[in-house]
Amino acid sequence: MKGPEMSVGELLRLAIPSMVFVVLTNAYRSVDQYWVGEVSTDAQAAVGSSVFILIALYSLFQLASAGASALIARSTGAKDPERRRVVLGAAVFSALIITGFLFFVGVFLAKPIALTVGMEGESARLCGLYLRAICLTALPLALTPLVDQAWVSMGNTRLPMALQGLSLAVNIVLTPVLMLDQPFEWLPGLGLGIVGAAYASNASRLVSTGLGLWLLARETGLRWSDVRPNVELPKVLKIGFPAFLGVFMYAAVYWVMLRTSISPLGPEVNAALGIGFSALEGVTWPCFYGISIALGSLVGRSLGAGRPDQAKRAVKLAAPLLTLMGVLATLAFALGGHYLTGLFTDDPEVHRQATLYASVLAISQVAVAWESLTEGALLGAGDTKTVTWLSVPFNLLRIPLAYAFAFPLGMGAAGVWWAINVSSWLKTGAKLIALFRGKWLELEI
Repeated sequence: MKGPEMSVGELLRLAIPSMVFVVLTNAYRSVDQYWVGEVSTDAQAAVGSSVFILIALYSLFQLASAGASALIARSTGAKDPERRRVVLGAAVFSALIITGFLFFVGVFLAKPIALTVGMEGESARLCGLYLRAICLTALPLALTPLVDQAWVSMGNTRLPMALQGLSLAVNIVLTPVLMLDQPFEWLPGLGLGIVGAAYASNASRLVSTGLGLWLLARETGLRWSDVRPNVELPKVLKIGFPAFLGVFMYAAVYWVMLRTSISPLGPEVNAALGIGFSALEGVTWPCFYGISIALGSLVGRSLGAGRPDQAKRAVKLAAPLLTLMGVLATLAFALGGHYLTGLFTDDPEVHRQATLYASVLAISQVAVAWESLTEGALLGAGDTKTVTWLSVPFNLLRIPLAYAFAFPLGMGAAGVWWAINVSSWLKTGAKLIALFRGKWLELEI
């Protein structure tokens, strides 16, 4: 089956809104990091360390969103709206079950989990409070990636961008009001501290995701009677499980690194990790990922329409764009790291450590961009297994490397960041080989 050649303009039409909406989706971390600096260094360390616990919890959402994303793209490309509606109903059902599990975690396990990352005293107490508040209000958090990915898989990236812009605007207003006693001279606050940041994050998602889900139901014909186990549920979970495992293992690796290599270096390094990961990579990685999910949408719909040639062309069009983004991220980290990290802390030692993080991690930004290219193609095709099996071993390698570089070799925090660099390049190399082999073009789901 022949058709018009895919163009750069078509890729950018999806990729630019995708980049913006993913940046907006993750910007709440930067908002939290900025305002929590007004509370205390312990609070900043708590939020910084909790990021990877939250990513581990977020991995559960991949069971619904990653599996549904590939299937929705295929059914859209095949012009099969009935299957798309059934897939979406199964995925929403999965997200509701996950929400119930997170409520249990919030009630019984939040504080013990906070202790596992190696924090002590006030930092550990604040981290437990933050996690508990997130888990007890997790419904919009669980539905957000599913709603966003469903729209992107159908070829609409502008609506998720607008929804996340709305969410961020609400979050920017709510966060200081809920966290601080007097955020501004003219505006009193509730003074909930770190718990207020959690409530603000999920309340803002409730606004955008609720609207997005309502519009999605109108677009697809989804009804409450569709939200149940059905014939597509096993397929959603089968595709989603490797994605869940990969994200969970990524977070678990950082979890162990926090306990063995990062927390022993002091709360300033914990806080620096939070600033670097949430405020710096919280902007650059979403740019890479935005292009990646746009690529995945094009790949999935092309394969659903029986056009593997168009799927390959989409990869060729995305490659130079992601390479350029990786180079720009490298320059921003290397040349602007000192200034950018200084926006998020007044503590001289935290600033020094965060600047070190930026300068070292600059080395691997191109690798992260190329990894996003491979994952966009593979995940768009529904090949979540390959992505996971090529991620987990190299992520696990970070644990012994970080400890060895930091302590026996005496590199301190720089050693931890260099361990991330080394593993990132190895992992990206393995995924590029899988991309070039092209087996993902023949996958049936």
